Amino acid sequence: MSGRRYEQNCPIAVGLDLLGERWTLLILRELLGGPRRYGDLREELPRIATNLLAQRLRELHDAGLVERVELAPPAARTIYQLTDRAWHEIPPILQTLARFGLSRLPALDGADPLPPLTGFLAGILLAFDPSRAGTLDATYEIRIADRVFQFAVRDGHLARAAGETQLRLTASAADLVEMRLATDAQARSAVASRFTVEGTARARSRFSNLFSLPLPEPSQSASDLQD
Repeated sequence: MSGRRYEQNCPIAVGLDLLGERWTLLILRELLGGPRRYGDLREELPRIATNLLAQRLRELHDAGLVERVELAPPAARTIYQLTDRAWHEIPPILQTLARFGLSRLPALDGADPLPPLTGFLAGILLAFDPSRAGTLDATYEIRIADRVFQFAVRDGHLARAAGETQLRLTASAADLVEMRLATDAQARSAVASRFTVEGTARARSRFSNLFSLPLPEPSQSASDLQD
């Protein structure tokens, strides 16, 4: 492990020895959005030196949080993704940080558009309630601008996507953040009316409950996914 260690017999200090290094949590944030190539990470973290990114990825690999996967042809590329252990341990940490930072974001009408990952973190991750998951095993897809986020809820945790998609939601990053910042149910529902959702009534209800996310009423022309 690079940098100075706290060397204290304390769980917070031990956790910070790994996660407190600069850029580490932002790398994990990126991988929570799905598997990424090294170049993808460099693009989303433009201020990190390439040798430092490689070092952080090695450290996270050694800690059992990130794995390197070689895709078979025709893709023939290397990607990095969270391990099953990381899917259990990292989301609650990022969830707490996202909740702390959400109200401190710059104004939504600013010149810089919100990145899709910010919408995913604020609109979906921040409000996930594992106590409501029960024995649910479902895969979801969130489409924000040019990014598609796929993940599952399994064994009471967020997990890597697997199997058929039960619900697909399309929204803008700004709408997801605005919905989460809204102070009353009427305002949240007004923003959510701009979402596009595909999924059965049962899938909609479960998703809305899990993520405290109001969903618009389905239109008769909307195609439903398999439950």
